Amino acid sequence: MVLYGFEFSEKYKIPVLIRITTRMAHSRAGIIRKDSKPQNKIKLPSNMRQFVLLPTIARKQYKVLLKNQEFFEKESENANFNQYIEGKNKSLGIIACGIAYNYVLENYSDRNVPYPVLKLSQYPLPRNMVEKIFSNCEEILVLEDGYPIIEELLKGFIFKGKNVKGRLDGTIPRDGELNPNIVGNALGFPDTKGAPIPEIVANRPPSLCNGCPHTDSFLCLNEALAEYPKGNVFSDIGCYTLSALPPLESVNSCVDMGASITMAKGAADAGLFPSVAVIGDSTFTHSGITGLLDAVNDKSPITVIILDNATTAMTGGQTSSATGKIKDICKGLGVEENHIRIIKPLHKNHIENTAIMKEELLYKGVSVIIPYRECIQTLNKRMREKFKNKERIIAKQ
Repeated sequence: MVLYGFEFSEKYKIPVLIRITTRMAHSRAGIIRKDSKPQNKIKLPSNMRQFVLLPTIARKQYKVLLKNQEFFEKESENANFNQYIEGKNKSLGIIACGIAYNYVLENYSDRNVPYPVLKLSQYPLPRNMVEKIFSNCEEILVLEDGYPIIEELLKGFIFKGKNVKGRLDGTIPRDGELNPNIVGNALGFPDTKGAPIPEIVANRPPSLCNGCPHTDSFLCLNEALAEYPKGNVFSDIGCYTLSALPPLESVNSCVDMGASITMAKGAADAGLFPSVAVIGDSTFTHSGITGLLDAVNDKSPITVIILDNATTAMTGGQTSSATGKIKDICKGLGVEENHIRIIKPLHKNHIENTAIMKEELLYKGVSVIIPYRECIQTLNKRMREKFKNKERIIAKQ
């Protein structure tokens, strides 16, 4: 699909999205890699203004897009990602989207589904196939992971007297991920609970790693804020967002990258005191710097805690653009140097670190606290590599 998507994009000069639903992201399978194609030669586009978003240009581009819609629909009918599978029992027609098709098959031991099935994997909807399953079957069951997108789109097709079942009428739960058991229930199988889930793979609430430096930082923050009303800590996206959950329950928001500082600023400007932003080191350089600059310019009374664990921990330990630079960046933005406090988040420093946080919370301007300690996971990995290298050196000697 990805290779086809690239070809489609080149053919029609439009962006193509590969839509990965939650359940698909949680699954795995063996794949066969196809030979990659050579990269296109770098050249300027023939239409030098295609990415200039002026109204007069946008109107022309939109006309081209509308003209191409009929070709998009033909591609959807003929590309083989959408398939109509015949079935003898016409009392029900199944429209199964993406991985939902696999779940239908899993409910039949011989993988032979008695009902007609329309397997959908490409937009726009293949009108001819949709009309065929509606005309041949008494009622329709729509199976899709996530939002009922296809089910909503089918409202644009006029089919009188047809009962369409799915998430919108409650046949499929309106929320949650799709799975074979839910599909089995919708198909009328009496017992599709399956075997009990082994404890080793049962769902567990997410939590910070044992030894995570963020734990010590939030324990200090919780104590520093104990005398104030709750609801004044704005978080960003990262491992530290897990501090919203027990046992820490430290933060009160998580919206998008960079939002912690801007939300804290807005709350402080509206009168909230104290107003605290919590953001990671890599997220700070990604989207937090501009918010801090605004706070400095407006002299907003906020305390910004930049959790520096020297990596981009949440997504695998990539290099952080902020390593070794956070203090200088804050100074360059105009934060007063005596209100840029660097602390070591360790249990033995708890009393001292808590006192620093209490002190900065009282400051009626922009203050920055930087708890610095390497991520426990990258530290362990680095130490293992160091030990292996030492063993190699000894072996050579």
